[in-house]
Amino acid sequence: MTGTTAGGRVALLVRHPIKSAGYEPVGEAVLAPGAAFPFDRVWAVAHAAARLTEPPTWAPKLQFLRGWGSAELMAVACTSDFDRGEVTLSHPRRPTESFRPDDPADAARLIDWLRPLWPGTRPEPARVIRVPGQALTDQNQPLVSINSTASLADLSARMGVPLSPHRFRGNIWVEGWAPWAELDLVGQEIAIGAARLRIEEPIGRCRATGANPETGAQDADTMGALEAGYGHTDFGVFARVIAGGRLTVGDEVRA
Repeated sequence: MTGTTAGGRVALLVRHPIKSAGYEPVGEAVLAPGAAFPFDRVWAVAHAAARLTEPPTWAPKLQFLRGWGSAELMAVACTSDFDRGEVTLSHPRRPTESFRPDDPADAARLIDWLRPLWPGTRPEPARVIRVPGQALTDQNQPLVSINSTASLADLSARMGVPLSPHRFRGNIWVEGWAPWAELDLVGQEIAIGAARLRIEEPIGRCRATGANPETGAQDADTMGALEAGYGHTDFGVFARVIAGGRLTVGDEVRA
């Protein structure tokens, strides 16, 4: 065992309405059984070389714009209106604009807004994708990501730099656990607020986590630090919602 998970509480809840293009802290969320985090990865932007079915279904992340391909995308922040299907994006080097990605004209504007943040050496942004009832996460099944603030602090101390949680694009951040104790929960159930989840597997990370979400610069070797310090490149865990319910920042997390 790496440590205890007693005394955990929700420190942060985050959704990402457009895959790899904007993080949004929220105060609460209502989880549904067998569903992803609400309003998370509802849309994704496919590039010109993407191989998609018609109509589109879930597809691997290589078909879309993603932080691995552009550190600049990691500095996109957002606010959203679920009822209006509207997302407002901001970036240090782009004007703040609002989009309704389901509207074809707004989808075209969204692609134009993202184009300067995507390398010209890669296939260009081409199409906004939505698959009704299917979150466009990196997994083809509905999972929620859970991360630990203590593990983040431990990794930050090892690297000598404060790391933002938004490097890791997680949904639920828990404070009060011992560092890395979440990795011992695989196969177990936990309760968060009124919801219950089963921890399925660790989250393997990629070099997108090396990008600074404030500047859009690749400035930290998180992958090297994970491998050298812990013998793996996992950070956080995926969980499946088995009983739905509301959760809010400050809720107790019970193993």
